Amino acid sequence: MAVNISNPIRTEPELRAVLPRWTGNASRKDADHVNEVARAFIARSPFCVLSTSAADGRHDVSPRGDAPGFVTVHDDRTLLIPDRLGNHRLDSFENLLTNPQLGLLFTIPGHKDTLRIAGTGRIAADDALRAPFAINGRLPDLVLVVHVTQVFMHCAKAYVRSRLWHPESWTLAGGAPTLAEWVKSVVETDQSLHQVQKIHSEDEATRLY
Repeated sequence: MAVNISNPIRTEPELRAVLPRWTGNASRKDADHVNEVARAFIARSPFCVLSTSAADGRHDVSPRGDAPGFVTVHDDRTLLIPDRLGNHRLDSFENLLTNPQLGLLFTIPGHKDTLRIAGTGRIAADDALRAPFAINGRLPDLVLVVHVTQVFMHCAKAYVRSRLWHPESWTLAGGAPTLAEWVKSVVETDQSLHQVQKIHSEDEATRLY
């Protein structure tokens, strides 16, 4: 059933009539480079989310995670992100081939603020760029080179409202749907749920690097 919107917002003036632009620090906190504060945040972050979109508007949001500081600040306008083993869908990278614009959201467990970065991305297979990211003798197949154009930190309200870092809220994970259940719901397969889960569990245990 279609959603009926009786009062759609179609223009920026209409949007700002509802939510006027603030004149405080929030409107002036953007930087065009990775300063010492952003460097310190990235050095402590084990997880970020990468946002890309294809030329036809198709959008993708993909998680990236490793040991804290896995994203290297090459200089104040360049980040290097190793591409670790995954499912080879490559949605993000295929998007970047036609539309290099991207967004990144860095988080630190237990920390309420987040770091947002916008820029453009290039995909590199250079040995010299891959080598510093070797783990257990295994190099990442690719490295994402990010040219930074916008950096700012985001306020804590989303984490405060969601209570994301409060252990008592983690009980929601109990009984939550799993990837294996998702696969069984959309993929025609003769494998049982147990078999699909076993494949995913073995993949997590043996294909991290």
